[in-house]
Amino acid sequence: QVRFVESGGGLVQPGASLRLSCVASGSHFRMRAMGWYRQAPGQQRDWVARISGDGRTNYVQYADSVKGRFTISRDNARATLFLLMNNLKPEDTAVYYCNSPDYPSDWGQGTQVTVSS
Repeated sequence: QVRFVESGGGLVQPGASLRLSCVASGSHFRMRAMGWYRQAPGQQRDWVARISGDGRTNYVQYADSVKGRFTISRDNARATLFLLMNNLKPEDTAVYYCNSPDYPSDWGQGTQVTVSS
């Protein structure tokens, strides 16, 4: 069972940037696709971004709502997943989580991102 610890959230104004991190414990991180998800108050958890896990190509995909503003990346040596979020909008306010889309583990505590003026 892999555990995830997310960090990097905060309260920012619209247009600001944040960089989220997710440290994964356990093995197989390098070879597994990873994703970021978010859950706004009263809403279901939605997928935000995905990065492949073959250790070579790092193929990425994004939800339409964040395309062009968010960048997902990974550091396999540190078993860490990142999400750089630029030009944040109030509708990005949510708790952000990471997980493996193909081999999901229990959800971590997430990190709160609040975008408000």
